[in-house]
Amino acid sequence: MVRSTSEARPSEARTRLLTTASGIFYAEGIHSVGVDRILAEAQVTRATFYRHFPGKEDLVLAYLHEADQAIRGQVGAAAASGLPPVETLVAVGESIAQGIRSPGFRGCAFLNAAAEYADPDHPVHRAVLAHRQWFLDTVTELLVLVREESAEAAARHFVMLRDGAMASGCLFDPALVCETFLRGVEGLVRAHAASDPA
Repeated sequence: MVRSTSEARPSEARTRLLTTASGIFYAEGIHSVGVDRILAEAQVTRATFYRHFPGKEDLVLAYLHEADQAIRGQVGAAAASGLPPVETLVAVGESIAQGIRSPGFRGCAFLNAAAEYADPDHPVHRAVLAHRQWFLDTVTELLVLVREESAEAAARHFVMLRDGAMASGCLFDPALVCETFLRGVEGLVRAHAASDPA
């Protein structure tokens, strides 16, 4: 079945709203930004906004969905590169470091959102946890390919290294943070590969 052009891609107004909101949410935080400002900067009417997003929370969830898809794409590209598992995990680390080195880096969008939505039952908090569970599961699967034993513990260690780098990357020299992070990832992965089963 051939999809119509309108079904195949989102409207220009929705894209503009989401792009504008994503930039502001990431740079300045979510709660501090009102819908009026997003409408003004996106040059979209309130009626158009509500046609695409029933409320601000829906826009926040769309922002996190876009961030999730971007990260899945980066990790998927590393996993599909055909590298051996150890090098694949190092490549995942490199993709994280590339983000930390990028202009305007303000930390992890998901950790930032979790700080603003502490209620574990809130849909935004649940979206954060779902993304983080996916990332942990994906890293665990890659580490299992290196060596099954202790893969879960090594994956938790990897995620903690990532979290620390993401938090430090907007506070300290990103080059030094990335150097430290990548050294940690490589050491962790190679130690995991070399460990003898007990």
